[in-house]
Amino acid sequence: MDQGTAPPASDDAQSSPRPTAGLGARLMRRKPVERLVSEGGQGEGGSLRRSLGMWQLTMISIGATLGTGIFVVLGEAVPKAGPAVVISFVIAGLTALFSALSYAELAGTIPVSGSSYSYAYATLGEIIAWVCGWCLILEYGVSVAAVAVGWGEYLNELLDGTIGVTIPAALSNPPGTDGGYFNLPALLVVLLCMAFLLGGAKESARANTIMVGVKIAALLLFCAVAFMGIRAGNYKPFMPLGLGGVSAAGASLFFSYIGFDAASTAGEEAKNPKKDLPKAIMLSLLIVTAIYVLVAAIAVGAMPWGDFEGSEAALAGIMKDVTGQSFWAVLLAAGAVIAIASVVLTVLYGQTRILFAMSRDGLVPKTFSKVHEKTGVPRANTIIVSVFCGLLAAAVPLGELANATSIGTLFAFALVNVAVIVLFFTRPDMKRSFKVPLSGIRIPLGSRRVPLAPVFPAIGFGFCVYMMLNLPGITWQWFGGWMAVGLVIYFLYGKSRSRLALEETQVTLEK
Repeated sequence: MDQGTAPPASDDAQSSPRPTAGLGARLMRRKPVERLVSEGGQGEGGSLRRSLGMWQLTMISIGATLGTGIFVVLGEAVPKAGPAVVISFVIAGLTALFSALSYAELAGTIPVSGSSYSYAYATLGEIIAWVCGWCLILEYGVSVAAVAVGWGEYLNELLDGTIGVTIPAALSNPPGTDGGYFNLPALLVVLLCMAFLLGGAKESARANTIMVGVKIAALLLFCAVAFMGIRAGNYKPFMPLGLGGVSAAGASLFFSYIGFDAASTAGEEAKNPKKDLPKAIMLSLLIVTAIYVLVAAIAVGAMPWGDFEGSEAALAGIMKDVTGQSFWAVLLAAGAVIAIASVVLTVLYGQTRILFAMSRDGLVPKTFSKVHEKTGVPRANTIIVSVFCGLLAAAVPLGELANATSIGTLFAFALVNVAVIVLFFTRPDMKRSFKVPLSGIRIPLGSRRVPLAPVFPAIGFGFCVYMMLNLPGITWQWFGGWMAVGLVIYFLYGKSRSRLALEETQVTLEK
């Protein structure tokens, strides 16, 4: 199996870009798949290093996923759905599964750091790729901040149970929330993860693997202890707010499933991306969904669903109530502190790699693609992104952050599903190490047998749109504003500075 080398390029892929006349043609210019793959790892002044195997990629996926929905947002999702939050997790997981299949196919075909941004660039055109990349900045950057906010809650639980001291509310809550002025713990955990990332991808992956093991052990411990506190009456009524509540909770929980997306951003640092990325994506999603559903089912059985309102450290509280002892709650809080830190670490990693790819294409400044010669890390990129996310985490309430992450994730996933369909028709003979099930199966149509278009990506696209429609109006307003700002930046900066645009200009001048 090759190590991510490009297949033979077509004449069109090898030749210089041809000058395009109309604005529409310039906006929809595409970057050939072969060129995307051949440029893998290349940065300003150095290259990323291929050091990650399948197990490490899977741990990156689990690290980015497992922890957010359970440790942080359960207190917001349960009041919307009641005990039926278990179904909400299944709906969100099913939605993620259809998109994960599309990600697995594209990650094996186009194993690059840009994730869905690069997939869109190869299939849908530059303006769509920019919009997708801008959504990924929202998805990853805001997700880091949202998770970091919840980290402080469990840190206080841990400090209170061990030394009897907590960080004052003014320094542990975001401004305007329970007397908070500045969320210092959120900033600190982001900066701590930044220090790990600056050490190198292999070193960061090793630290993440250890943290993932700790948080899985912590969640299994919770299940074992909380199981003794389950009361049948806590499951009644099972769906107090109807299907609408279940759907609303599922939409807000969807951001808990972005782990496999983070794995796809490691395409240029994987040893065997074409083989290992699809496996890591699917395996991590199955493991995470099973743990989410198990923990949620036990949690709502051990505590009345109405008591989850406003609790961002619900699992630790359940452990304390069931056992009557603070020891177990402190132990879980310690696990949560490590668990949430691993989410911050891996999602922050994904954000930097997406900006690395966008910078290499000229759509954002070159600073983001400069690679440190000794560590093979985009150092300036990592520092800038970490400081920005840390300050965001310290200043914005969790609820709005989580919803903003959900809509950015859903939009990017929808585009990935479309990209698979487009590539199916435009490059049907391209070698794929993983194919979405049922794609290409020939079905009888009259006197001929024609290949079946990708059904699962179409279903995945429909799920994403449905989940987006269940998000509150204020989230759509924030999303619209974010998109408007992104388009202004593209037309003022990216459109004229993209590498494809500069190459087209060069061709025109030479003629």
